[in-house]
Amino acid sequence: MLNETDMPATPETDADEAAAPAFLTLRLRRITWEAPGVLSLDFVSPDGAALPAFAPGAHVDLHLPGGDIRQYSLCGDPSDRATYRVGVREVEGGRVSRIIHRELRPGMLLKVGTPRNNFPLIASPHYLFVAGGIGVTPLLPMMREATRNGARWSLLFCTKRVEDAPFLDEALALGGEVSLHSSEAGTRLDVEARLADAPADTVLYCCGPEKLMTAVEQATAHWPEGTVRFEWFTARARPEGEVSEGFELVCAASGTTLFVPPEKSVLDVLNENGIDVPRSCEQGVCGTCECRIIEGEVDHRDSILSASEQAANQSMMTCVSRAKGSRLVLDV
Repeated sequence: MLNETDMPATPETDADEAAAPAFLTLRLRRITWEAPGVLSLDFVSPDGAALPAFAPGAHVDLHLPGGDIRQYSLCGDPSDRATYRVGVREVEGGRVSRIIHRELRPGMLLKVGTPRNNFPLIASPHYLFVAGGIGVTPLLPMMREATRNGARWSLLFCTKRVEDAPFLDEALALGGEVSLHSSEAGTRLDVEARLADAPADTVLYCCGPEKLMTAVEQATAHWPEGTVRFEWFTARARPEGEVSEGFELVCAASGTTLFVPPEKSVLDVLNENGIDVPRSCEQGVCGTCECRIIEGEVDHRDSILSASEQAANQSMMTCVSRAKGSRLVLDV
């Protein structure tokens, strides 16, 4: 994925991944140009040991020189336990992506987080993948897995110019149907018309710029729950004039009651009072700061949980979401 806009993110782990250390020290083995402005980076264990397994849709945190941490999709083959591969687009004005493109060199040792996944591939006989530019990265392992499982799949790959499409040759070789949509070539994707023809058993995965994601979201609003899945680069836009009120926060596990003022997040207040909740993107796109709700209704402002998950009110992203009422009880 993910970080076309230099946004960090950290999804949830599965049971096997959770038992692994928080990060590994890996060697940058190879850097490859995948398209203009897009590099892939291959990381391996310095001692040749097998790396923790990952499933399609997983991400890792890169701990970069100078202390920055950013997360990127693992876009290699999950069956390759020797290598983690990520793709990074250099963003105009993006300080961190510039560091990756201009300063990292093969042979360097970097801390790399163990795989985490909040964009998992679910079983289906038919998939439709929609990618915008670097958004193809989390979809590459999914397409590979779909082919292995004998599922039918199509990729709608959107890019400004054909030559800007990263990993295109790899996608073409994976065995599905790939259609390239280039605005410069006059083949821009008609999202509504194309998705109207999708078979009834289709599961759709989409990753790309907000404009593309929003168009797909609107075109699939009537699809069954759980059949459309998104990975957002950045937090989706919030309503203009949105108001935040203060509220009482009860920390059940810590036995502490705090006050969250309008100008501070739940996450900030927790950390300021010695309650250690991990943080990463702080914009509701990564899942790192997710906490279980014990009591109280939450105003969910994240870009991770589905509508049904938000309605279930079982957990919240403490970096952006808030209480709807005057009191909230969390399992922290």
